[in-house]
Amino acid sequence: MEYLDFELPIKELEEQLEKCQLIGQESNVDVTDACKKIVDKMEETKKEIYGNLTAWQRVQLSRHPNRPYTLEHITNLTDGNFLELFGDRNFKDDKAMVGGLGKIDNQSFMIIGQQKGINTKMRQLRNFGMANPEGYRKALRLMKMAEKFNVPVLTLIDTPGAFPGIEAEERGQGEAIARNILEMVRLKVPIICVIIGEGASGGALGIGVGDKVLMMENTWYSVISPESCSSILWKSWEYKEKAADALKLTSKDMLAQNLVDGVIPEPLGGAHYDKETAFKNVKEYVMKGFNELKDLSTTDLVAQRMDKYSKMGHFNE
Repeated sequence: MEYLDFELPIKELEEQLEKCQLIGQESNVDVTDACKKIVDKMEETKKEIYGNLTAWQRVQLSRHPNRPYTLEHITNLTDGNFLELFGDRNFKDDKAMVGGLGKIDNQSFMIIGQQKGINTKMRQLRNFGMANPEGYRKALRLMKMAEKFNVPVLTLIDTPGAFPGIEAEERGQGEAIARNILEMVRLKVPIICVIIGEGASGGALGIGVGDKVLMMENTWYSVISPESCSSILWKSWEYKEKAADALKLTSKDMLAQNLVDGVIPEPLGGAHYDKETAFKNVKEYVMKGFNELKDLSTTDLVAQRMDKYSKMGHFNE
């Protein structure tokens, strides 16, 4: 297990517990009470730390290397019943964007999401979860296929942003994302979006327009990352914590501003501490959202979605 800087007190207690248990195994000394005291202290410390997380600490948790990524979510949500589909039928297959058909509790979904990769080689293959235009065009192709066969769409968002390279801009990155937003607004099947990690900028919006937009507890959703915001405003990354607070990017902040429809609770310490519980919670919220949408007519579904986004924001005429 890897520990973040604010988790070091927990790491120290876990090391103490290991030593205490080792002493008990290698000698005849009864260390039950001593170990119990360490366990109690550890639980108390966890509740204190994770109950008072700052915005920047939640950003760090959303990027934790042990946190489950899209394909792991898909495998567990569908119990392995997933058929991946490839290519945008225009340029090539983008490995940063995955998608295909899967069943959750015997209900078919077209599942689409960004995949970061679990090690250095896979991260390079997946371009660190930063999709090119062909990734967004693949996502749109799959969504239109879902519409044709009346299959609901589930998107899993986890990206530091769309790929900003020159070649991506040459192939129409901005147009691809804008086209997805337009088409998702008027797609004639239910759309459920879940932010499972980072939800950054247009990279997230390209698959983030839905009837139900949900965030896992320790995730973030913003037009820009705290580091980039700090770099622009203060010409340095040193103010990233201040930027994270100012951006109001946590799940709690987004829910308060009515920009998302719900927050999916995570196990104490984050999704990586108890993946089974995390997957179970995601499945529960996804199916709850689908059940609220499945009986709506196409006309009502699209009208309700458009009305939802039209009401966002504050402005004066």
